[in-house]
Amino acid sequence: MTVTADLQRGPAGHIALFYRSPQEYLDCLVPFVADGVAAGQPVLVAVPGPNLSRLRQALPADTAAAVSLIDIGTVGRNPGHVLGGVLGTFADRHPSSAVRMVCELVWQGRSAPEYPACVQHEALVNEAFDGRDITVLCPYDAGLDSKTLADAEITHPLLGHSGQPQRASSDFAPDAAWARYNEPLPPSPTAASYTLHRLTDLAGARQFCAKYARWFGFAGTDIADLQLIVNELASNSLQHGRGPCTLLLWDSGDQLVCQARDLGYLTDRLAGRRPFIDGDGHGCGLFVVNATADLVRIHTAATGTTVQAHLRMS
Repeated sequence: MTVTADLQRGPAGHIALFYRSPQEYLDCLVPFVADGVAAGQPVLVAVPGPNLSRLRQALPADTAAAVSLIDIGTVGRNPGHVLGGVLGTFADRHPSSAVRMVCELVWQGRSAPEYPACVQHEALVNEAFDGRDITVLCPYDAGLDSKTLADAEITHPLLGHSGQPQRASSDFAPDAAWARYNEPLPPSPTAASYTLHRLTDLAGARQFCAKYARWFGFAGTDIADLQLIVNELASNSLQHGRGPCTLLLWDSGDQLVCQARDLGYLTDRLAGRRPFIDGDGHGCGLFVVNATADLVRIHTAATGTTVQAHLRMS
């Protein structure tokens, strides 16, 4: 029985699909998507641009028209935004229906700083959709390095290869994977620093970051995005963390990095990764940061929590 046939059976699942060629990719995904549409299920496909084009061309026109097709290279530039801002939002639009989603978050060319956030996303998918009638199929190019392929087996309970039976992952351990990539985030020794003790310090922090950003060529909406990130990180830290909030800013290649650190411990791993609901402020600040930044990394421990938000220089 092929992987695509297996995917049509049983309750929701989180499946890593390993493919060796564009044709294998299409052989698995086209039936998975078409069968979902034929069954009246909402279907979302979020994959990199080249694969999205191949899939769009391979699907019957009426099937493609019924599917939400998204370039993950654009909406998934920050892996921390995908679970809440893309997958969760789509799933929550269809609370009473079985839902199928394809999400290819790891691809050839993903940067080293982005990769840990990708693994943590995959580890948290299981927790976020537990008990719901949702199937998330995650394609992985079998040409990726062995560490990446091993991480896929650790974060996905189900594994598939084209033309082979679907099987359970004997290495499935998402909590261990999340913890392994909960890495310390060292700052730059040349970073500019600003400390906030109370919410009334936020105006000064916004002015500080705007001045710093101008030194590095930021202007207009880029500065406004940085100020929004600083405001949300600092206010979240002061309201929910312990002790003062220390902000650091530095440039790293073509990016500006904003770090916020306090002495609190982040107990909710899904904070900022749930779909934003009007009137529900839980995790709202981190959700806004995830939606605005090009990359967000978080390290939390008994000694404190560090959040680093990256913004590309236009």
